[in-house]
Amino acid sequence: MATVQGADRHHEIIDVTTSKRPKVLMVLANPTTSTTIGWRVGFWAAELTHPYYEFTRVRYDVTIASPDGGKVELDALSDPRDESKWSADDLISMGFLNTPELVALLDDTPRLADLDLDELDAIVVCGGNAPMFLFRQNEELKRTIAAFYEAEKPTALLCHGVSALIDVQLSDGSFLATGKTVTGFANVEEDYLDTAVGQKVMPYRIEDELRARGANFVQGGLFRNFAVRDGRLITGQQQYSGLKVAELVIAALGI
Repeated sequence: MATVQGADRHHEIIDVTTSKRPKVLMVLANPTTSTTIGWRVGFWAAELTHPYYEFTRVRYDVTIASPDGGKVELDALSDPRDESKWSADDLISMGFLNTPELVALLDDTPRLADLDLDELDAIVVCGGNAPMFLFRQNEELKRTIAAFYEAEKPTALLCHGVSALIDVQLSDGSFLATGKTVTGFANVEEDYLDTAVGQKVMPYRIEDELRARGANFVQGGLFRNFAVRDGRLITGQQQYSGLKVAELVIAALGI
């Protein structure tokens, strides 16, 4: 085959304001075992791949990390190649998972505590099943979220990743979620999930916990693409909201 010149310069032209592109941190859950149904659980593919696609399309630099570092794993139902066909129509995830250079990013993620947060411009905390068993009590993750928010950087959480927001406290001791308009995996969706599996899947419900925290929880309906922005706090309802979350982060960065 003939050599093709300029392969690194033929991509879509994106209008930018500054030559220095923003750096976005995407946080994935480490794998664990569900205490309610006993499944091996991890992060939801689309909640990484869809925002990642949007960020890289506008030439942002993306760092994929996890609280404990190391290899991260997909929730099986989020893999479009899974025999269940639950996510068979997710072509963005299919492309990501069939690109060796991208899959390699999941094999040895950096640990949150080892990152220099000053070098990063925004954070997106992704969801999946594992966050409901790991994120709420993870002190390093809560400190990281508070640090981004108090540094006046876009702070986004998606689907069950919103569980990490519930107990985040700011330096004055107040809860970040109190008084904020937020969304996340909604009760109507938890009802659907419990019915599909035939038992209670999650140990608690994000909607109930955030309402108890004094947040204004809103949602767009069962599996609707829905996300909200309250200042620099951005939340997405579920796995179909990843692109919208990324768009709101890009708008918040303003470049």
